[in-house]
Amino acid sequence: MLREVIHCHGHENVKATHRSTLEFTKENFLTPRGDCIICIGADKAINDLSDEFKNALRAGKKLLIRIKVGDLVDEVVAWGSPELILDHDVSMVIRKSDYIDARTLAIRANKAARDVNRRIIELLKNPEQRAIIELIIEDNENL
Repeated sequence: MLREVIHCHGHENVKATHRSTLEFTKENFLTPRGDCIICIGADKAINDLSDEFKNALRAGKKLLIRIKVGDLVDEVVAWGSPELILDHDVSMVIRKSDYIDARTLAIRANKAARDVNRRIIELLKNPEQRAIIELIIEDNENL
């Protein structure tokens, strides 16, 4: 199993209404237009992930994204791809589509920002609220 952990926090402008993407960012601000971002001030972006983790994503492995806020947990499943660039120093974007750019962490996700548990999103509207994002790739494909 490969595992990366990201720590981030909320912001008053968290809306999480985007229909096709979900994003975590190192930025410490969020405009109302950033409707796919669920947390800011992340301590990791794509460039900070291990080479082993990136290689597994490029091998097309299944990725489990576990979002933890307080006692609440939500999970998103997405997929890697040989086409992934995985070269961005600010953000990570998970997409429902097959679109890939430098910020894309995974594609063909089963959820976007609007699908994340709304109680989690409500908590993340508080700038003091902390979140833990676990990125997990298991060797077997049955997550």
